[in-house]
Amino acid sequence: MSRIVIDNVIKLFGTAPENALALARDGAGKERIMAETEQVLALDRVTLEINPGEVFAVIGLSGSGKSTLVRLINGLVRPTAGSVTVDGVDINAMDRLALQAFRRTGASMVFQGFGLFPHKRVIDNVAFGLDVRGEPAEVQRRAAEKWIDAVGLSGFADAFPHTLSGGMQQRVGLARALATDADILLMDEPFSALDPLTRRDMQDLLQELQSRLNKTIVLITHDLAEACRLGDRVAILKDGAVRQCATPEEIMASPADGYVRRFVTTMRHTS
Repeated sequence: MSRIVIDNVIKLFGTAPENALALARDGAGKERIMAETEQVLALDRVTLEINPGEVFAVIGLSGSGKSTLVRLINGLVRPTAGSVTVDGVDINAMDRLALQAFRRTGASMVFQGFGLFPHKRVIDNVAFGLDVRGEPAEVQRRAAEKWIDAVGLSGFADAFPHTLSGGMQQRVGLARALATDADILLMDEPFSALDPLTRRDMQDLLQELQSRLNKTIVLITHDLAEACRLGDRVAILKDGAVRQCATPEEIMASPADGYVRRFVTTMRHTS
């Protein structure tokens, strides 16, 4: 059974998205919808299934809808049409309390900009999710120390974020997401702000942790090389629509169309 199912989702942004929904369902496309309704088509009839224990990479250029897609999974964004289910439960049918519980225990998120609290020490940043859900202080401390060690930050528990490098700050963000012990890890371009060598180190760390933890990971990236290195499968988006969803090997060997082929060619020329 699929862990996450995104079924025929349309997402429109604007003051009157219902005015554009019929056009979107008819396949009008992003430019026409903007011209006729002044609404932004962020996701265009997206259907995807993500399996338990899978690293599912989503790639696309700026404005392709990839960040909107990952935010559907924890209810930060609601679809205009279509459904998102996790383990058979419709995310959009959850009330406020159920959604809060799901975000605290079911799905953790790692952000592009680290998202650390500058006034909190590393250990307090890592324990934040546990603190929010009311875990005892000793449970928070043990879990935070465990994951600080796991991401290679032993000795930095009492440091403040401004004293850490970018790569170290991202390790703190990863430790914070893992500390809640959620089965699903949502990663929105987590390594894009890092230099190439640090980025590679973080990719290595994620692979090593995943080999032990077997999380269901949705990884958003704009880098096809990163997507193919980390992802069991890769979905390529353009203008909110899925152009291809396949294994990295299938995408490299058989691009679905000219747009995907350009991604593949660029990767080959830069690798």
